[in-house]
Amino acid sequence: MDINYELYKVFYYVAKTLSFSEAAASLYISQSAVSQSIKVLEGNLNQTLFLRSTKKVSLTKEGELLFKHIEPAINLISRGENQLLEASSLGESQLRLGASDTICRYYLVPFLEDFHRKYPKIHIKVTNGTSFQCAKMLENNEVDIIVTNSPNSSLINSMHIETVLEFNDIFIVNKDFFDVKEEPLSLEELLTYPILMLTKHSTTSEFLHTLFLQHSLDLVPAVELSSNDLLIDLAKIGLGIAFIPDFCYRKDGSERLTPIALEETLPTRRLVAAYNENIPLSNAARYLIEQLTMVP
Repeated sequence: MDINYELYKVFYYVAKTLSFSEAAASLYISQSAVSQSIKVLEGNLNQTLFLRSTKKVSLTKEGELLFKHIEPAINLISRGENQLLEASSLGESQLRLGASDTICRYYLVPFLEDFHRKYPKIHIKVTNGTSFQCAKMLENNEVDIIVTNSPNSSLINSMHIETVLEFNDIFIVNKDFFDVKEEPLSLEELLTYPILMLTKHSTTSEFLHTLFLQHSLDLVPAVELSSNDLLIDLAKIGLGIAFIPDFCYRKDGSERLTPIALEETLPTRRLVAAYNENIPLSNAARYLIEQLTMVP
């Protein structure tokens, strides 16, 4: 089926904004031109893609299915255009990396420093998000490489995945505020204390809730935050017991916090680097992958 790319481009902007007027503004064309393009596309596909009302626009099931495929395609084309423009005008290119704040601060900084020395003209664009969000960005070709926690249910088969670090999670406490016994605690005993942990919809939260469920325990955290740094700060002032990756604790170096010994052995987790197998990596991106996966 031979359909003009511009029709798909108009569809993408309407589907992304759910607004004919916003799509028109983004494309610098009239709203009537947007409406006509959608009608032509729906006619060519013999499918209704949008449900229209006086107040809003929404995607039909067919529209949602098409958008799922069009979004990564548009992003991939945009990426190619940007790289060509940068290469011709500046003699430079860009590396797009996705990772959480924690992984960036506590793990990636020395690798990015080394990368910048090797490729000083390459712009490094780091997009922060949860590990789930980073996997989605990679699936949609919005980034070239991600570094994420694993297990991560959002990683898919088309992604090449390599382990870069194995780590353990720990519970840390300021004993000035909590009388925690020296001998190992059970997970059930741990629940008698206020637990500080990352918010829902993160791989760490999913991991910890699953761990407690496996022991037939219901975890109800006292505080949920989006930052491990804040969890550490709140543990220091005695708001509760924080659950963090051990590599954050080692580099924090706080004498006020003590890891809690547990009766149960927590499963080891991993940091992994991932990229799309069907998209060739630049030499610079491949260099970063090699440095990340190099055995110490």
